[in-house]
Amino acid sequence: MPELPDITVYLEALEQRILNQTLENVRIASPFLLRTATPPLANAFGQKVLRLRRLGKRICIGLENDLWLVLHLMIAGRLHWKPRNVKVSPPRGLAAFDFPNGALLWTEAGSKKRASLHVVQGEAGLATLDPGGLEVLDATLEQFSARLTAANHTLKRALTDPRLFSGIGNAYSDEILWEAQLGPLALTQKLSTAEVTCLFEAIRQSLTNWTARLRAEAAGKFPEKVTAFREGMAVHGRYKFPCPRCGNPIQRIRYADNETNYCPTCQTNGKLLADRGLSRLLGADWPRTLAELELLTQK
Repeated sequence: MPELPDITVYLEALEQRILNQTLENVRIASPFLLRTATPPLANAFGQKVLRLRRLGKRICIGLENDLWLVLHLMIAGRLHWKPRNVKVSPPRGLAAFDFPNGALLWTEAGSKKRASLHVVQGEAGLATLDPGGLEVLDATLEQFSARLTAANHTLKRALTDPRLFSGIGNAYSDEILWEAQLGPLALTQKLSTAEVTCLFEAIRQSLTNWTARLRAEAAGKFPEKVTAFREGMAVHGRYKFPCPRCGNPIQRIRYADNETNYCPTCQTNGKLLADRGLSRLLGADWPRTLAELELLTQK
């Protein structure tokens, strides 16, 4: 799912292309995309784009008459800038937003259609879609600490909960925890003051650095290579690759359609975290350290 760095670069690209442009039409090809009926989508036609903003992991397009189009790309949704009259081809094609200077094409890979478009009125309408997560880049250490420790969750869950923190998902949470040298299953209320400070700084550094890197990669063009797996990531999507810090192999915890990647040496004092599927299969034989894992895989 595109996260804060990706959404930020998307918004910067959109500002160059659709700000002060008139939205002529929205052609929707997927019946599952539009999630609101009031105000009607047709109210947006002929309205000029006055502002753009991020709301968590959503892209918000502000039009005249205080109307907002709110795009949630979810896991597989992507945006593309195309010439006028671009064809919207199902099943990947979801919609096209037509402007005088081009079209914003919205696609979604896979069969699970999770992306959503909401049409809302004013700040009150936007507030109904805001999960309330703290913007860490705008927060103080004290605000971050209070939010982090308000309940006792694992770090992975806390960082990716949009009600707690805004714009952080599966990919960048892995990178942040590696940067902070903290395990994904460490409990928020068990962290020391120094560890909370380190995590706060790691979030700010990781999100800022990756935003700058993606901005440089786009180089003024519309970002087309938006992915959760990027060259240069330390741990996310790097299972069995060497850790950039210590050289030992990256490990993972798999659950549902996601996985968490981490370095046991740098983040969990050498302890292997139980993979839900494999640990159930192996039971007491589940390896607890990298050395035990190596012995197991050599048999």
